[in-house]
Amino acid sequence: MRKIRVILADDHTFLRIGVRAVLSQIEDFEVIAEACDGKEAMSLVEKHRPDVLLSDIAMPSPDGLELASWIAHEFPKTRVLILSMHKEKEFATRAVANGAAGYLIKEGASYELETAIRAVSRGEVYLSATITAHIVADYVRLSETQLSDSSPLTERQHEVLLLITEGMPTKLIARRLDISVKTVETHRSQLMERLGIRDVAGLVRYAIRMGYIAVEP
Repeated sequence: MRKIRVILADDHTFLRIGVRAVLSQIEDFEVIAEACDGKEAMSLVEKHRPDVLLSDIAMPSPDGLELASWIAHEFPKTRVLILSMHKEKEFATRAVANGAAGYLIKEGASYELETAIRAVSRGEVYLSATITAHIVADYVRLSETQLSDSSPLTERQHEVLLLITEGMPTKLIARRLDISVKTVETHRSQLMERLGIRDVAGLVRYAIRMGYIAVEP
């Protein structure tokens, strides 16, 4: 059985101990290293090439957002899952815009941690339910507006894109739009081909750049 290899990065020792204890109970998870700051995390990622880096957002030198950006550029196969105490959607959208594959609120980490790590390791984007609830309002607002004539996407592709960036699984997208799973997968492939994007995280970053998801300055 192939294990999901994880590196923990947080400047709080007790938090790392707690997270390691939780992950050690999961058979196919393996914590291969720990870092107490961004610089050490960079060195460990370069050395071990983990599947997932679980990183605090507010670490010293560099912080979690800078770290996510560096890893997305240098080691794109390593997925970054940000841990944060901040519930505001702006922090989550900044994290994804910087290359993170997920954003997890610390107070919910005990029951969401396994789900989040599995999701990002599969190439999906994971956002805590608290964050998703705030972002859904943006999607609803956007879906009620007419697409710009300059948009490279069809209306249906646009609908699929919004649901993908919400983190909705393919089967639920099919059910929501009353189309087949195969049709959803076709739209996803066409989206990536038309936009020149390779993964779901890239689609989320595209949605942010286009203003589909608001990011406060």
